[in-house]
Formats: sequence, C-alpha cells, structure tokens
Amino acid sequence: MSHWIIAPVVLPALLAPIIAFVMRHDITLARAASFAGTIALAAITVGLLFMSADGATHVYRLGDWPAPFGIVLVLDRLSALMLLLTSALALIVLLHATATGWDNRGRHFHALFQFQLMGICGAFLTGDAFNLFVFFEVLLIASYGLMIHGGGRVRLQAGLQYVVMNLAGSTLFLFALGTLYASTGTLNIADLAVKVRELPVEEASLVRVAAILLMVVFAIKAALFPVQFWLPATYSNAPAPVAALFAIMTKVGAYAIIRVHAVVFGPDVAVLDGLIGDWLMPAALVTLAIGAIGVMGARRLMSLLSFSVIASMGTMMIAVAAFTPYATGAALYYLLHSTFSAAALFLLADLVVSRRPGGDLLRAEPPIVQNGLFAALFFAGAIGMAGMPPLSGFLGKLVILDAMADTPQMVISWIAILVGSLLLILGFARAGSTLFWKSTALAPDPEDTDPQEDDETPSPDDAPAPARALELAPTMAALAALAVLSVFAGPISTYLVETSEQLFDGTDYVTAVLGQGEES
Repeated sequence: MSHWIIAPVVLPALLAPIIAFVMRHDITLARAASFAGTIALAAITVGLLFMSADGATHVYRLGDWPAPFGIVLVLDRLSALMLLLTSALALIVLLHATATGWDNRGRHFHALFQFQLMGICGAFLTGDAFNLFVFFEVLLIASYGLMIHGGGRVRLQAGLQYVVMNLAGSTLFLFALGTLYASTGTLNIADLAVKVRELPVEEASLVRVAAILLMVVFAIKAALFPVQFWLPATYSNAPAPVAALFAIMTKVGAYAIIRVHAVVFGPDVAVLDGLIGDWLMPAALVTLAIGAIGVMGARRLMSLLSFSVIASMGTMMIAVAAFTPYATGAALYYLLHSTFSAAALFLLADLVVSRRPGGDLLRAEPPIVQNGLFAALFFAGAIGMAGMPPLSGFLGKLVILDAMADTPQMVISWIAILVGSLLLILGFARAGSTLFWKSTALAPDPEDTDPQEDDETPSPDDAPAPARALELAPTMAALAALAVLSVFAGPISTYLVETSEQLFDGTDYVTAVLGQGEES
C-alpha cells in the first residue's frame, strides 16, 4: 500500500497540535509551520492526482484489515481532484490571512486551519460512511473556531446558529447510519453498493429512509433548500479568509451527495427507482432561485457574496440531480469554477471593506484608495460568478445546459439557470456601480473646496493604506485559476467526464476496496 494516500490526513493532524502547543506564542513560527505544511500538502496532492490519473482505484487499509471490517481510505480520480482543489485553495487563503494580519487577530488560527484541512481531506478520502461522519465532526469543530476568530457579538451569534444547525445535521447523520447499518449490516461504501443492490424491493423501506436522511444531511452541508438558511449569516459574518476557505465546505456536502448517491444509491438501484433525483432536482431549482433573489435584494456586500454561493450550489446541483456521467462531469467543472470565484470575491471584499468608512454596506461613498484596481478585480470576479464570457463560469453553465438538454427537466432547468444568471448579473452590476462608480461620482471637486476648511480635512496619514502586492496576490491567483479553467476547458472537461464515468461504473471501486489482494 502507498502510504502517500494517508498523508493528506496525517500531515495536518500532526502539525495542528504542534502549532497549538509549541508555537502558540510566536506568530512567525506558526506562520512558517503552517505554510510549510500547506505547501507540502499541495505537493502531495499533485502526486496523488498523477497516481490516480490512469483510472486505477487505490486503497489504503488502516491496520491492514480487509474491508468491510477495517477502515479504508480510497483514492480515485474524484477524491484526488478534490484534494488538489483543497490544497490550492488553502494556499491562497493562507497567504491572504498572513498578508492582511487576519491570522493574528485571534488565537490558534493556524492550528484550527490545519485541523480544518485534516477534516476536509479525510472526508474526500474515506471509503466508510461512519468515518465520513467523523471527519464531518472534525470539520464542524475547526470551522466553528475559525468562524468566531477575532471575536465580536454578531460573529459569535452567527457561529452559534451555524453550530446548532450542523449539530442537528450530525444527529440526523447518526440516525441515517444506524438505519442503514440495521438494514445492510455494513457502512463501508463499496460493501453498501453491493448489499443495497441485492436487497429485495419489498424489504428496502428502511434503506429508502436512510437514503433520504443522508441526502438531507448532505444538503445541510451543501446549503440546499430547505436547509440553506444558515449560510448567509455564517459566511457574511465570518472573517473574509475563513469565508473564502468555506467555499470548499459546501463542496464537501456536494461531494458526499455525488459519492454516496452515485455509488450506493445510483440510478440503477431498483430499490430507490430514481427517488434521490426526484427530490434533489426541485431542491436545486429552488436553491438557485433563493440565491439569485438574495443577490438582487442584498444590502451588504458580504451578504451578496453569500447568496451568490447559494446560487452557484443550486446551479451545480441541477446537473448532479440528473445522475448521468456527462452531467456530473459538467457539475464537477462548475464545482472547480465556483470554488475559486467565490474565494476571489470574498478575499477582494476583505480588501475593499477594510478601506470603506461604511464597511460592506452597499451605499455610495467617496472613492477609496486604489478604487480603479479594486473595481477591475470586482468586475472580473463578478463576471466569473454570474457566468459571463470569457471566464470559466460561462463555459461551466454552457456545459450544464448542454448536459440537461436530453433530460426530462430540460425546460425548467434551462429557465432557472438562464433567469438566475440574469439576476446575478443585475445584482453584481448594481453592487459594483454602487461601490466603485457612484462613489467616484461623489468625490469632492478640488475647485469647490473652501481653502478655510483645509485644516479640518483629514490628513493623508489618516487614509487607509493601499493594498500591498502580497495582499492582492491571493485574489489575483484565484482569478487566474478561472482563466486557466477557461483556457484549458477542453482537456479539463474530458478528464472530468472520465472521472464521472469511473464513478458511475463503480466496478473498479468495489473490486479495489473489497478485493483481498493488494490494491491496484
């Protein structure tokens, strides 16, 4: 067995307590260790992506116990892709947090950051439904600590709502796992895929209940209707780099839906007869509508970005609900795009909000320092999130529309995506013009300034400092990722369709996990 498979979980798990207990009083050491660990994680995930590129499924058996009795970590194209996405986003967020000093505004940021990476990587690698629950709990604890980083009553209140909602989801998760285990006698994903298909239809009522409960749990993580209401308050009140990192958090829920409901409760499973898709499609459509309307009605920049995340999740889950390899490949492409576009906008919002007297309120104010640069970056991020050419959001939505063309839901999905895109364009245009264009119009004319009031005007020393290159670099890196996704859309889409075909086939996955020989 290749021990590199477990490295994305072990590395941050070992590094986090070292930072917390040894380096907690020295921010320089903590930053150095956190950067070293994250860069190493990125290098490892690149290696794992190449390891799985041939389509083989690799299994790591903890304690060398065979499945389904022992715990297994499974590396295939999908999990390797998600690991690489996580490490790339983590590097961008970590650079922003250190460059802007966010990591020094509270205690244990870097330790919590590493624990968060441990939970995310573990969720993407685990081949066992119960250990998916365990890694979800690691995510919950670390994300709550990051959510309230820096303190504040509003942030604490939003964090409490976030924890309560996710604890309710965890309780449902345990109910679902208990029901599933009572019906099948296993929680190993590969073993479940075999056992569920062998169940007689008349004896599978508990399995159907468990499948719906699991979809509700994963919908909470993915912020799907009707359990999406926790996200706007959480994301809009979280520290900006944390909100950017949370862009991958909703994708954990989407990944769980894709992995579990494609491999275990797939469209070919007779006992479910398309039940998951029948429930998931309406939820995705309503989620997109809520997100788009929320963007139009937002009065704060952070709230607008939070609702745009909801809209992007609705768009992506429309393709997932079709449960076909081509549609899932399109969803994965949009998943990559939406993660980087959301991160870019949240990081840029931090730079803008910290320099505006009114914070993130969408109201006209005098121009801020570097107004033109921030406006250009916001424009790039907005066209990416709204799905306008030439960035990858346009291509992602185009591929999703093409994937839905042969489905019974073609008309409603096309209407929802196109109308939602229009609302997003209008909402971002309104916000951008208010933040940057209208503020310029309110700038005082130097010729109208009364010379007698010169001594009452603020001195240049009181003005916010321009953003340094190191502070701008993370936002530009996230936007550059959108450009890369656009330029290489062809080969990336081909790889993602092959990834989804491997996922829906499931034969290699089941054989590799349940086989008694060495992993391939």
